[in-house]
Amino acid sequence: MVSTFGEYIKQRRSELGFPLRKVASHLDIDTSTLGKIEREERRLSPELVELLAEILETEKSELLNHYYSSKVIEELNEYPQYKDVLNIVKEHMDLYVSNQTRLSFQKKWTEKEFENPKAKTRIATLFSGIGAIEYAFKRCKLNTEIIFASDNDKFVKESYFANYDMDEERWYNDVRDIKAKKYKGQIDLLVGGSPCQSFSMVGKRKGLKDTRGTLFYEFARIVKESQPKVFIFENVKGLINHDKGNTFETIKATFDELGYKYFYQVMNAKDYGMAQHRERIFVVGFKDKSIDFEFPEPIKLEHKMQDFLEDYIDSKYYLKEKGVKFVTSSKNRKKRYTQINGDVAICQKANQQFNWHGDFIFESQENQEFDEFIFDVNEVEEKYYLSEKTTKYVLSEGTKNFKTKIKTDLEVARPLLQSMHKMHRAGVDNYVTHNKGRIRKLTPKECLRLMGFRDDFKQVVSDTQMYRQAGNSIVVDVLIALLKQMDITKFSSINEDTAIERAV
Repeated sequence: MVSTFGEYIKQRRSELGFPLRKVASHLDIDTSTLGKIEREERRLSPELVELLAEILETEKSELLNHYYSSKVIEELNEYPQYKDVLNIVKEHMDLYVSNQTRLSFQKKWTEKEFENPKAKTRIATLFSGIGAIEYAFKRCKLNTEIIFASDNDKFVKESYFANYDMDEERWYNDVRDIKAKKYKGQIDLLVGGSPCQSFSMVGKRKGLKDTRGTLFYEFARIVKESQPKVFIFENVKGLINHDKGNTFETIKATFDELGYKYFYQVMNAKDYGMAQHRERIFVVGFKDKSIDFEFPEPIKLEHKMQDFLEDYIDSKYYLKEKGVKFVTSSKNRKKRYTQINGDVAICQKANQQFNWHGDFIFESQENQEFDEFIFDVNEVEEKYYLSEKTTKYVLSEGTKNFKTKIKTDLEVARPLLQSMHKMHRAGVDNYVTHNKGRIRKLTPKECLRLMGFRDDFKQVVSDTQMYRQAGNSIVVDVLIALLKQMDITKFSSINEDTAIERAV
């Protein structure tokens, strides 16, 4: 009996007489990776299970059974009371499956239609950025009235004013200047995500007073003073464990004190239609405490990052030698600073692209006949590149007494010698060049697309500022999922046309 998932793959592969290369090729991974999976040195991506079941001619359910049992064994192999753990897990899973069955009868958020599509929603935003919630309403084709917006970045202000109906009277450069009492009863939805510091009085009272002096206090104060029907508070995933959990406990206690019923969950953009691995915590609060809200269920990702790329790229976005060496270095890839040709983008950040952090694209400049020999830039180790000094020596024809023909990228390799690592002559050794493709960074437009903004979003600031603004934004698609799940139009102010229709 096989004891691990890797052993199961190997056994099944052997039964079919398949070499590693055949199975690896079907999964579109290299043989060394599959070998590591079979030796349990690396995990198979869950997305590849279906392909693996196909090539191994086995049921997907059987393969998944081995896949998940192997994960459980790995966690419990040294725990003597593993049977008790499994019993507890079974009870919880039975309950979970029962709840999921009950929820399955509810209409999915992707299929929902807004109850009052002609309603006008009065929105206000704090730490507004480039207006992700405003753009979410635009994509949903819903009417909005912006009560006020706020941000302390002058370049953000330029972008906001260029894309939304906004004037100076409704814009605040400093959130502390907002006297929110005058807006009481005028806001349907308030959205913001403040930076969160540790609170000086944590552990004493846990409430609004504990947050004084912080930007979260300003968010809570404005909720208290303006009394929006709904609020959405967004922040980084790490907020949950910040300051050993004290920060989030104080935030929850504050919302309790404000009299709102709230729900929170970490949501990943790739689970809601966008090809970006971006995990953020969302707190959704309702003034009406009778509301029972459930977060939207994840959906299958149907797009890859490549689907959001532009067709024609300005030459300024292509990296030169120094940039190429940086983004292909093993150190940066292991630390997830960089990624090349990924299907799901790395979480965009304010410092993306212009300092060679984030996602990059490798573009082949000529078609190769044999795909298996195509150079995979993800596997390149920077130590294998020649220095400028060594390159000159390698490409030298030689001296007066010794001449050689310089040739690289040979169709048939020269004899491989044990001394080749120190000979360094293109006339007697084998060298390949890396001039058949180029590496480029994402363009600002592509970054905006990966945040859910369409091409009608106007860029009126420099590329550097646009990268920052995109990286600091909320993913529009996640907000759309929330708006549809709660049906924001139920909390909207009704315009005259709709009121007339109802009266009739």
